Amino acid sequence: MRDFCLSTRFSIISIVGITFLVYLNAFKGVFQYDDYNVIVNYSPVHSLKDCFKDMLHGIRPLLKLTYALNWTSGLGLFGFHFFNISIHAANGVLVFYLVRFFSMSRVLENTGIHQNQQTAFIAALFFVLHPLQTEAVTYISGRSMSLMTFFYLTSLLFYINGRQKQKWLLQFVCSPFLFLAAVATKEIAVTLPVALLLWEVFAETKSLKSAYFKQIVHWIFLVIIGLILFLKPSYHNLLTFAFSERTLYENLLTQINAVTYLLSKLFWIGRLNIDPDLPVIHEMDFLTAIQLSFLLGIFFYLTVSSKLKLWWRFGAFWFVLHLLPTNSIVPRLDVVNDRQMYLALVGVALPLSFEIDCFYATSLKYKTAIKTVVISTLLVFFLFTFMRNQDYYSEIALWEDASYKSPYKARVFNNLGVAYEVAGNNEKAYKLYVKALELDFEYSIAQNNIERIMQHR
Repeated sequence: MRDFCLSTRFSIISIVGITFLVYLNAFKGVFQYDDYNVIVNYSPVHSLKDCFKDMLHGIRPLLKLTYALNWTSGLGLFGFHFFNISIHAANGVLVFYLVRFFSMSRVLENTGIHQNQQTAFIAALFFVLHPLQTEAVTYISGRSMSLMTFFYLTSLLFYINGRQKQKWLLQFVCSPFLFLAAVATKEIAVTLPVALLLWEVFAETKSLKSAYFKQIVHWIFLVIIGLILFLKPSYHNLLTFAFSERTLYENLLTQINAVTYLLSKLFWIGRLNIDPDLPVIHEMDFLTAIQLSFLLGIFFYLTVSSKLKLWWRFGAFWFVLHLLPTNSIVPRLDVVNDRQMYLALVGVALPLSFEIDCFYATSLKYKTAIKTVVISTLLVFFLFTFMRNQDYYSEIALWEDASYKSPYKARVFNNLGVAYEVAGNNEKAYKLYVKALELDFEYSIAQNNIERIMQHR
């Protein structure tokens, strides 16, 4: 805030140091759930040779390469966690620079916010400390989201820096190829060209016509990527299977509830869940209609209201843009995951940090109170993040937590049963499999697990 000054070096060191401090206990985490499917039991990432062979056939080649590098490094779980935490810390620094660039943009030149380092620092701390981020950091295979975000934000910053300083290499070469790297990590990075347009509209007040020219390479790459995703059998089969799960109408209704759930986790930080129990909604009902009205009301207020500053509009569009790929028309086997909020959280951290700064500058009587609230909030985030990391210490701990928060979901109890069976407690596992089958009598996986245990009795 404006009555003290932070140097760039101090800010960056603090962001990295605080990130490693809050995630220090994450090093005790073990492989969980999807980690077995994509890492532990997936042989192509167990050697670099096999990984390179698989790149042309599978999906997310760059993500798999990082798994292979970790697996062959000899560092074990420590190496996986160190990589994840390092990427999260780096993303915190990238958010710091993104907010600082926004504070130096043309549209804020006369606001008094110009080059305010503290605003960027608060936004970065909000981003790295919020407990919602744990699933993309402590959960090893959650790296797909954080690593994609690293390439995504770096590409965006290279573009901004390149166009402002007229460095064509950054703008037309480095940024587009980092865009490719982001998509090769997780496909939802295809939104980047639209994010560049958002930047032009809200930070530079340039015409879209000139903006398209400055981003021509990104859009060409987007068309090529779209063709690859459509024609490549692995992606085509994945989409075909996804759309067989539920109709477009059902998915849109279901995602209204999912987005409301994700928004609630911004505040309800003690209820994070590895496997939320959200139903598939088949017809519009009263509750869904209320949720839709609530979401549309918030969005239109943030984007249309003349009383709100421009950064709220930017944040609202950013937030919606980065939930669209996972929470709109494409059906998902899992209705929602906490890590879907990872990049979208920038759309909350950025405007909130500017609003805090403005309020601090104009409220002479309440400066101490504002500092206290900000510091207290960040400390609460720190505490809950540290506590959430403990749930990843064992498979039993994680699924016990999920069973408390999703008491009617069969898969949760089946997975908890598997955790107990692996730990050698077959009696406890059997009871949990039976519980899963009671919740869903058509759940064949639980039935198979019961039969297997009965054979060994």
